[in-house]
This record gives sequence, structure tokens and C-alpha cells, in this order.
Amino acid sequence: MTLRTAARVDRIEPFYVMELAKEAFAIAASAECDPARGGEPMVFLNIGEPDFGAPDAALAAAARVVAGRTLPYTQATGIAPLRQAIARWYGTRFGLSIAPERIVVTAGASAGLQLACLALFQAGDEVLLPDPSYPCNRHFVAAADATARLVPTGPTQRFQLSAEDVARHWSPATRGVLLASPGNPTGTSMAPQVMGTIVQEVRRRGGVTLVDEIYLGLSYDARFGTSALAHDPAGEDLVSINSFSKYFSMTGWRLGWLVLPQALVPAVERLAQNLYICPSTLAQEAALACFEPAALAQCEQRRGELQRRRDFIVPALDSLGLRVPVVPDGAFYAWADCAAHDPSSWDFCRRMTRQAHVALTPGRDFGPAAAVRYLRLSYAGSMDDLRTAVDRLARELGSSIPRFSAPSRAATS
Repeated sequence: MTLRTAARVDRIEPFYVMELAKEAFAIAASAECDPARGGEPMVFLNIGEPDFGAPDAALAAAARVVAGRTLPYTQATGIAPLRQAIARWYGTRFGLSIAPERIVVTAGASAGLQLACLALFQAGDEVLLPDPSYPCNRHFVAAADATARLVPTGPTQRFQLSAEDVARHWSPATRGVLLASPGNPTGTSMAPQVMGTIVQEVRRRGGVTLVDEIYLGLSYDARFGTSALAHDPAGEDLVSINSFSKYFSMTGWRLGWLVLPQALVPAVERLAQNLYICPSTLAQEAALACFEPAALAQCEQRRGELQRRRDFIVPALDSLGLRVPVVPDGAFYAWADCAAHDPSSWDFCRRMTRQAHVALTPGRDFGPAAAVRYLRLSYAGSMDDLRTAVDRLARELGSSIPRFSAPSRAATS
């Protein structure tokens, strides 16, 4: 007997990079990577996870909560103090007045994206996304039985969509767009004026704009560090998705949030009640402490450290012949062109995993437009790891790398 699976499963592509990750972990556990046997440990630059861990205040708050009482269910939309704290953060950080009632706390940004897609899209709908983009975002659309339509982008537009792209690719079936700023895998953001024109174009067509802003706190350039919510102050047709995973370094705590049009909150709440019950009570109580002055100061110090890592790795990659066509202005990724060394980023990354013991992410998962020549490097690891990786890549590629402290050129506008 063959067990039948739902048709939607066939629309969810495998996460191909995990196959390379399995190989990297296997090599890392072998004798060739064992320092006790003269091996060199694997350097993992393929994972988008900050190496800092949760802010000290959040850890202390979690310990107090666990020691003090049981952890009951909360409201499906999250505890009121946390929704209020998030709203205040938008006010102090971005100068935006967001009603706490429009904020829904979720079990990570992934749950937020799933809830938003389930509430807004259905079979027959089409959603526009940039190519390249984070693969799970298009799969959330597919899981809602809608169709994700990838629109190729390039370095001249910072690997982001434009209003002209939206107008050109909009069809009678199109329901909206799903953007990310700063984006994964490129680390590039959308200029505020470009975001504004897209919101207006989508609104003119009666659609909805969803913006993945989970890296918004990790912006290094004031030109781009603005929430898309600034273009929809009335909360009409724009959904922002955010998370405690990146800026607050709380990846495993699985806590995120949505900022919704008020009219959409009841539908999302109903879905959340049935699909998730509520976000983690412990994570919510701990996250409250993230907005304390000391915790925010710590997060800002970490943001500065990530910028320092970017300023080291981008020019180093360029000098290796792994050109980064647009300097990332946020997040912690460099989207590098490896065509000078290998026509296949998959083969190149596999070779570097085996020979240099540096794990990288080939572009295959992020969309077909230029996946064959691009790879993603995460500089969320330590500076020591980055220096080690550069030395090993230089060894394998026959390059001599000077030490750098700043990018060799300005970001493409």
C-alpha cells in the first residue's frame, strides 16, 4: 500500500542546502576535522544564526519565570504587556504609532508568515516575490494553495522588486506581493521610496503587501533602516512580519510577531487559536526584557559587531574573486558570485566544504534566476571563524588576502 500525500506537498520543494549541510556535519565529525588527529575543524558559514545568544536580561527573566510559577497558556494573540512593548519599540525606534491591538505575537516569524498567508490567500491566487528570496517564503504561499510567482531581479535594483516589476507581472490572479527588507540571501534592503511606490501600486490594484522585516533591526545604513509600515499608517493593506530571532538573537525561542490591518486581526486570531493555541509563554515573558534599556544597548553593540564582520568579509570575498555585487546594508549575509572559479555554485560550495572545510550555501534554494553562479555566506559567526575561512579559501583558490577593515567600495544604490 502506498500512502497518499496531499497535492500541496508536491508544491513544496526540498530544502536542497540541507543535503550539503548533512555532508558538512559528517565531515566535521570525521578524523580529517579532528584537531586531536591533526585535522582542521569545519567552519560553518552556511547558517543564518547569530552567535551571541539571547540578551542577558532575557535569560535572567526566563530564569525568574521558570523558578517562580507554572507556565499557563496565554491569549492566542500574545500577552498584552509584550504587544504593548513591541508597539512602544516601533515608536522609539522608527517614530511610528502602532496600536498594540494590531500586533499579534506568533510562534516565530514562520508561524506569522503561515498565518498571514492562510488568512489572505487561497487556491487560484498568485503572489509575486523577488528572485532571489528566502525559499520558505514562497513555500508558505504554496502551503496556502496559492501560487508563488518569482520575478527575477539583479544587482542594479539591489536584488529587490520595483513598482515597474509589480505592474509588469501583475495578472488577474495576482492577490499581492511578498517582499523582504533587508532580504535573505542578499542582505540588501529596499529604498523607502521604492517600497512606497510598490505599496501604492499594489493598493491601486486592490492587493495586499506583505513585508518580511525580521532583519530590520540589523540595518547598517540609515537610508534603509525604515519599516514599510511608514507607508501604511492607517493599517489598510500592509502586513509586517518580524521576529525575536535575528536582532534579539533568540532563534531557538521561536517567537515573532505580525503587525496587521485591524480588520485582519480577528481572522488571524481564529487561525492562531486553532493551529498554535498560543506562542510559548516562557519565550514571551523573556522577550519582555528585550525592551529594557540594558538589553537594547546590548543588541545595538551586537549590531555594531556584525557590521564590523561585514566590513571585513565583503572586501575579502571580492579579493578572492568571489565578487559581492551589492554590499549588504543589513542582516548578516553576503551574496557572492563564484563564476570566476566555477560555473556551478553547488559544485563550488561542495568543493570548499570538502577541501577548505568551510561550509557555504549554494544559491539553488533561493530561486532559479542566478542560483547557478551565486552563493550565500553568513557572517553571523565569530570574527575568528571568518578570518580562518578567508585563509582557507585563499589557500584553495590560490589567492593572497590582505587584512581589511572596511568595504572597498560603496553599496550599489
